[in-house]
Amino acid sequence: MAADLPKLSIYLHWPFCSAICPYCDFNVHPMRELQIDAWRKAYRDELRYAASQRPDGPVHTVFFGGGTPSLMPPDLVAEILAEIDALWGLAADAEISLEANPVSAAYQQLSALSGAGITRLSLGVQSLDDAALKFLGRTHRASDALEAYAAAREIFDFVSLDLIYARPDQSLAAWRDELERVLALQPDHVSLYQLTIEPDTPFHRLYAAGRFEVPAEDSAVDLYEVTQTLCAEAGLPAYEVSNHARPGHACRHNVGSWQGHDYLGIGPGAHGRLSDAHGRRATIATRAPQQWLQQVDAQGHGWAEDNRLDEVETQAEALMLGLRLVEGVAKQRLSQLGLQLDDGQNDKLAGLQEAGLIQLTPSHLVATPQGRLVLDHIIAELL
Repeated sequence: MAADLPKLSIYLHWPFCSAICPYCDFNVHPMRELQIDAWRKAYRDELRYAASQRPDGPVHTVFFGGGTPSLMPPDLVAEILAEIDALWGLAADAEISLEANPVSAAYQQLSALSGAGITRLSLGVQSLDDAALKFLGRTHRASDALEAYAAAREIFDFVSLDLIYARPDQSLAAWRDELERVLALQPDHVSLYQLTIEPDTPFHRLYAAGRFEVPAEDSAVDLYEVTQTLCAEAGLPAYEVSNHARPGHACRHNVGSWQGHDYLGIGPGAHGRLSDAHGRRATIATRAPQQWLQQVDAQGHGWAEDNRLDEVETQAEALMLGLRLVEGVAKQRLSQLGLQLDDGQNDKLAGLQEAGLIQLTPSHLVATPQGRLVLDHIIAELL
């Protein structure tokens, strides 16, 4: 069975931030005094439990997400990676990513994280405009981001810049100017996300009260299209809806997740996907950090849910994730999941093609640029 399993990755969640951004709906909590030894033991114990559920390695990618994992003690990062290597083995070319906030990305800290085993840094710049950063609740200024980026480029071979656009009152000209300044830094990877108003966030309450507006749909599409054009012209074409990279610099961890590889979710609120002889399993860990710690201490892991996906759920997930990629989703994978695509007999498929939303290549089902904006509609039609 091991030879037939998808490649394995690990996502490890560090749930703490020095400040909580008003747009964020991730599982994040204020950074207070922590009992690091308790966290050290809990991560190790949950990794060992995960190895009992998916023992076959090696691990090809590890992603430290959050929260702000650049706040993690580097020795804890090193110990976690050593435990992963002992349990599964780390592939010789393993990609080890970590998300960083510019205010916790001083040269000394980044250098220590590199020494601990981090090979790729994802830097949360979010904007090069100080007024926008203040609106977004960020605790850094544009100058801090530029300083952190310079340090990261000196230390790591793989660095990504994350930005948020389609902000209130942001004109097409203003975003074009800001993005051109970002691209002038010659990054190898950028993740560019349109601002979304998520439920149960401070921004949701302010938006509902009419305190600000986001660009209308037509304006958001214009912003998206100029983003694609400028990045492509700078040598960073899109490889996914929101991600752009030079050749060889795509985030392998995220690409693997979109292609249906297995990943173990470690830490509070972390999600995972496992394959076995009976199909796919979806795991979710307990969200609250202290409750997760107590659960791991009591039973060796903090997984609150471990559910088997049925055929339709598995197919829908494969389509939703795979069609985010510019290359699309492999027909072979869909066939293995029981979803047959025959454009000669499938009226829905033909209709989507005629509408210019999807294309069929000899090997892949591909969403067009227009189709990637309406993936929910495409999947509802195909299923």
